[in-house]
Amino acid sequence: MNNPIKELTKKEWIIWLGSICIVCVSNLLTTDFDLLTLVAALVGVTSLIFAAKGNVWAQILMVIFSILYGIISYRFHYWGEMITYLGMTMPMAIWSMITWLRNPSGGNENVVKIQKLNRKHIIGLIISGVIVTAVFYYILVVFDTPNIIFSTISIITSFLAAALTMLRSSYYAVWYAANDIVLIILWVLASMKNPAYIPVVVNFGIFFINDMYGYISWKRRERIQL
Repeated sequence: MNNPIKELTKKEWIIWLGSICIVCVSNLLTTDFDLLTLVAALVGVTSLIFAAKGNVWAQILMVIFSILYGIISYRFHYWGEMITYLGMTMPMAIWSMITWLRNPSGGNENVVKIQKLNRKHIIGLIISGVIVTAVFYYILVVFDTPNIIFSTISIITSFLAAALTMLRSSYYAVWYAANDIVLIILWVLASMKNPAYIPVVVNFGIFFINDMYGYISWKRRERIQL
């Protein structure tokens, strides 16, 4: 696999470096600096800019981010986030990595070919989404998860985002953006109890911007490929 950084456009360099700067400043200025949160954010924004390119390195970095974010969620007892990212997002990122490698776009083996969803895909997403939400909601209740409503919404948005990534659909980014909004709310609630989590709120705000760019980028490539 080639170096994905070499394939970034000038606009993508600006988005990536701008995101990194904002993340670093927001994390370093807090009175309760947490290195793990900063590293996770840097891995996350890098994964998202590669995902916007449809580059398989995005999924490799997503596996790393899932582990780091799972640890951060564990520390605040956000069991839903921990279980979702370690038990669902990470395995699906590995699956997506394999799927993307098997479906390259044209002559570039590092860039995935976009797939248009059919009726079977949509029905499968609805059924599996309902099942996953029901199972994980029960788990959240058992663990007495705080802010359980938003945690449950986060599960379904995370699942759809990961599933659509695996299916190579441009709508993966829309659901990740929706998940970012939910996570912003969750970590705002957490930061009210512990200000150390304020940088996490900023991090997901940056993730939202990157995910929206990812959707625009994929739709542009989709018009060329399909």
